[in-house]
Amino acid sequence: MSPTYSVSLEKIIDFHKLETVYLPKPADEIMIKTSEINRPGIVLTGYTDYFDPLRIQILGWTELGFLLNMSDDERDKALGYWLGLKPAAAVVTRGLEIPDYFIRECKRYEVPLLKTDEETSPFLAALIAFLNAELAPRITRHGVLVEVYGEGVLITGESGAGKSEAAIELIKRGHRLIADDAVEIRKINDDTLMGNSPSNIRHFVELRGIGIIDARRIFGMGAVKLSEKIDMVMQLEAWDSTKAYDRLGLDNEYADILGVKVPAMTVPITPGRNLAVIVETAAMNNRQKKMGYNAAKDLMRSLGMEDIEPVDKEVNIWSDHD
Repeated sequence: MSPTYSVSLEKIIDFHKLETVYLPKPADEIMIKTSEINRPGIVLTGYTDYFDPLRIQILGWTELGFLLNMSDDERDKALGYWLGLKPAAAVVTRGLEIPDYFIRECKRYEVPLLKTDEETSPFLAALIAFLNAELAPRITRHGVLVEVYGEGVLITGESGAGKSEAAIELIKRGHRLIADDAVEIRKINDDTLMGNSPSNIRHFVELRGIGIIDARRIFGMGAVKLSEKIDMVMQLEAWDSTKAYDRLGLDNEYADILGVKVPAMTVPITPGRNLAVIVETAAMNNRQKKMGYNAAKDLMRSLGMEDIEPVDKEVNIWSDHD
């Protein structure tokens, strides 16, 4: 069974700079477990089927205006339908003034009540994006994650393959480090993976023979980044003369990470190969492919061999100890 994650209401309040109107207990003890959001208009009419109390509830002009036009008895009944289901929290948007009866009923049913000056739709979008990231399925794997020409490149391989050395050279060439040694990978949606570094080792890089360095302090803030989408995977391995390596790039190699197919390649390592230049070239080539141009296919067409069909191949990018 897949693990489930939660985020405290306190973290949501701090990140979105929400005003606290009422809390039944400390915000760090109130946990949100779903990224789904709800606007409770239909529940206020008494239709409570399929209502999910785990969702944060958002109220704007429509909901407050609906309550304002009710008689006192109708309003109390409507709020009872909704708040009696104990929703996770309620947020009033647009900086609207919250009526006393609304605060009173939230206290009665012990439902956290918050407020923001943001308009409803932008706040909804920002909150959903935040919750998707915080509650996403995740794994932590051995590797290095760098941003190269806007492409998130996950470099994997056995210890000593040269991943950290390549990262340092890329930083010196103007690219940015996200994570070294341990990469936390989150599945934001069905086709998006975000990578970041565990907070306790963030910006640190291990170089054999030198030790631990702080990339942010040595190379500056422009050399590091907190997170990045994973656009491609590059696996480094020692050269094997008995193995046939892909020389054209016609086949669609990919790595399956949390059910998401990510373009991947295996790069053999030999003395003298400039890994940083190889990573840069691979990143630019991957961007070209996303924009619709494939150099290998273009070459095959010019040679009259365009009928060759590419094959999808899954690449195993993790070693046994990962």
